[in-house]
Amino acid sequence: MDIERELDTLQDRIRLALHIAEQHQATAEVGAYQDQGLSVSVRNGDVDKVEFTRNHGFGITVYRGQCKGSASTSDFSDAAIERAVKAALDVATHTAPDACSGLADAALMARDIADLDLYHPWAIDPQQAIQMAQACEAAGLSQPHIKNSDGAYVGTSASVRAYGNSHGLVVAYPQSRHGISCALIAAETGPKGETMERGGWSYSHRVPGQLQEGADVGRKAAERAARKLGSRAVPTGEFPVLYAPEIAGGLLGHFIGAISGGSLYRHSSFLENSLGQTLFPDWMNIFELPHLPQGPASAPVDGDGLATYGKHFVEQGILKHYVLGTYSARRLGLQSTANAGGVRNLRCSSTHSLDELLSMMGTGLLVTDVMGQGVNLVTGHYSRGAAGFWVENGTLQFPVSEVTVAANLRDMFRNLRGVGSDVDARGNVQVGSILVDSMTVAGK
Repeated sequence: MDIERELDTLQDRIRLALHIAEQHQATAEVGAYQDQGLSVSVRNGDVDKVEFTRNHGFGITVYRGQCKGSASTSDFSDAAIERAVKAALDVATHTAPDACSGLADAALMARDIADLDLYHPWAIDPQQAIQMAQACEAAGLSQPHIKNSDGAYVGTSASVRAYGNSHGLVVAYPQSRHGISCALIAAETGPKGETMERGGWSYSHRVPGQLQEGADVGRKAAERAARKLGSRAVPTGEFPVLYAPEIAGGLLGHFIGAISGGSLYRHSSFLENSLGQTLFPDWMNIFELPHLPQGPASAPVDGDGLATYGKHFVEQGILKHYVLGTYSARRLGLQSTANAGGVRNLRCSSTHSLDELLSMMGTGLLVTDVMGQGVNLVTGHYSRGAAGFWVENGTLQFPVSEVTVAANLRDMFRNLRGVGSDVDARGNVQVGSILVDSMTVAGK
């Protein structure tokens, strides 16, 4: 991908669309992207797929007074851009006025666009990618108890993201993403015949040199599959529950969903009207770092053109900010937190090592997998299928599957006992193990 050319092209297309909208006495905002990538997958040593991708798109939203219309196109020609703008204008003539619609205030627009070091291309060809995926899978298949493979994957992508609006802001920046993953099947024969378990592992980064070695990914996938063998039943009752890092991020995700503007102004969140309240223990801080260099979700501007900035959503256990874009902020009578498009690089306090958390838990359940969709953000009710390990006296005893863990999220947040230093650093939400004081564990 010729990055400089793509940057110029997207900005030129955005300016053209804004100019056409202005000619029709409308304000507008435009988003555009250009993606290019390579991905390969193998299964049991054989090549399963080699895929080259190249995608681009262009979306425009226009405002005539308080009426809004949107349209999109994948054609970047002048004529197609003009048709898209006119289609959006036509939609706007048929929509009802909305007092909260419209561009963000001009005074809030981003001025200095930070370079967040997000673009690191990977000069890898298909054959090299295939060999890397095969080596990853082979390392996993060589481990004890591994019977079969569900495949290994290597991929790389480069893209340009661009945004502009009628306040004169036009910004574009490149970014890259590279990844490797493997999924394996472990098996063992017991009194009731053969049992099989699936496990996997993946890693991604903006910098190819920061990826985990393929063999390490394969071995990790094998370990996660094999450790599930020999699961047993557990008693039903109230027990402490420790969420492993790769699952713990989901709890923070539920919290962010509950304090997001869309849920709040629709009155569909159990945390409505919670600003300023104590929701967590006083040692808990939850914050975002949108300008983290090479961060997995770093971005210099949000989806409304506002400059992103670091902030605490929770400080010393108290809810300090909702997650708001311009529209949801207006609906709530508040100010945008520059979070149109979501949170970016979410982090939280760490209080203990994993061994310390296990010791604090004593007897309970370590959850390493969750299943199902049993989370109700309106009521806060939480009920998920789970698998993991039974713990006694702070020591892992045996694997557990087919159990259900349940509680109310408000109670879970308030009764957290600690967050581990064993942070899973692979995604947007990075957190260590989370220990919840008490939940209902329903066994067989």
